[in-house]
Amino acid sequence: MQKISYTPNGGVCSRRIDVELNGDRIRHVTFTGGCAGNSQGVAALLKGMTVDEAIARLSGIRCGSKLTSCPDQLACALREAQASDH
Repeated sequence: MQKISYTPNGGVCSRRIDVELNGDRIRHVTFTGGCAGNSQGVAALLKGMTVDEAIARLSGIRCGSKLTSCPDQLACALREAQASDH
């Protein structure tokens, strides 16, 4: 099991994203800060999904006029985790 703690960039509402991976599958996601309902919904939908699928689905999502979003920042965290594995 791999645990990731990521500090988002780009002025998004969440202050930290914690992820637990079981191999290439997402086991659990927790957002600290941000929109509680949205972050819980995203976390529930990602449970059991592969890292590659989550990155593909979340990358590039924007929040209003920001160039990123909490889901996009989660994709960044997952990409960093993949890079550290190789």
